[in-house]
Amino acid sequence: MKYLITIVGPTAIGKTALSIALAQHFKCEIISCDSRQFFKEMTIGTAVPNQEELKAATHHFIQNKSIFENYTVGDYEKEALQKLEELFQNNDYAILIGGSGLYVDAILKGFDEFPEIDPKVRAEVNSNYEKLGIAYLQEQLQNLDPAYYEKIEVENPQTLQNPQRMMRFVEVCIGTQKPYSSFLNQKKNNRNFTPILIGLEADREIIYNRINQRVDIMMNAGLPEEAESLYPNKALNALQTVGYRELFSYFDGDFSLPFAIDEIKKNTRRFSKRQLTWFKRNENTQWFDYATDRKEVIQHIALSIRQ
Repeated sequence: MKYLITIVGPTAIGKTALSIALAQHFKCEIISCDSRQFFKEMTIGTAVPNQEELKAATHHFIQNKSIFENYTVGDYEKEALQKLEELFQNNDYAILIGGSGLYVDAILKGFDEFPEIDPKVRAEVNSNYEKLGIAYLQEQLQNLDPAYYEKIEVENPQTLQNPQRMMRFVEVCIGTQKPYSSFLNQKKNNRNFTPILIGLEADREIIYNRINQRVDIMMNAGLPEEAESLYPNKALNALQTVGYRELFSYFDGDFSLPFAIDEIKKNTRRFSKRQLTWFKRNENTQWFDYATDRKEVIQHIALSIRQ
């Protein structure tokens, strides 16, 4: 039996430190599942593990792509599953760590399959979005797949503001002449491993304080300079992320620097709430306080393996 020990939780909660401790205990390697840490041009603002941490355990999918590459969650699913297959040839264990819920789900459960969409449809949807904005996409989805629109509105309303996701929903509806939701849950993806899910959490005040401290550390470590070097490419999809967007607004003259820093903290706190909401949906996750002794976490994993 092969086991994928999966560590989830909000940003700045201590997932990296726990993953390294577990990797050392189980003598295995780590697959990163943080979609912000894939890109080699983004280091400070994504809290990439430092050199000492990277030496303490073998990591995969850390700064292995460029922001100029079109890298999708589907691409990641294929590459990460292939890497896991390699790792499991020599070891019964591997660690999956990350705060990107969609990417965690890609590895643990996989995605539904959709027909190929005519590039002309994709171009037309994109063009209409450029002219009419997010309201066009929302209206289209509401008309073409009202049940799915309502589901998103109730369960994950921020998705309605995500142009990439919304364009995908609409292009599938138009390109197939069927509701997007009709393609969901059609296929069962088999995995050759058993996941053991570990969640880290803390009181909201503690999480928020840790986030605020991390942002201050990033600013002192040179995040403004890193963001400035990326500013000419600010339209790239990889850079539409907290910590960079706010500083781009500062460079544009829309924000003062203190206001940009406050916005980074506020938006990161909001992001952490969404992360917890996403991960709490999985009833199989065993949650631990972030300060729990690692021996207790290891004991839980050992018991899960024996069951």
